[in-house]
Amino acid sequence: MMKAFLDSLTIFATFVTLCNTQCYFKPNTYFPNDVSNECKESNGVTHSLNSRWRTDNCETCFCSQEGIDCCNMVAKPVNYDTVKCEKILNKETCTYTVVEREDPEKTCDVSDWLV
Repeated sequence: MMKAFLDSLTIFATFVTLCNTQCYFKPNTYFPNDVSNECKESNGVTHSLNSRWRTDNCETCFCSQEGIDCCNMVAKPVNYDTVKCEKILNKETCTYTVVEREDPEKTCDVSDWLV
């Protein structure tokens, strides 16, 4: 009975941690008589209105009439041995692994993840 309770508590804590999403908003800049149907990123790349995309930094973005909404989609490892271990981001899968610095074949324990 106690094990089931602890397992449930662990699952709940994981969901609470994963719901802490980091987002930001970049408003569109309009000029007089501008009827643009797109959003422009700071690097000059444009996206059509109501489109979604994934950035190279593992964020999901959405273009609206008001601007660009982006949210981080990667759970970042926290509370691990940062001296013995390092986190490595796989930008293709948008996931982190935490491995030993001296032996990258060995994974490290991570007690919390932050999105």
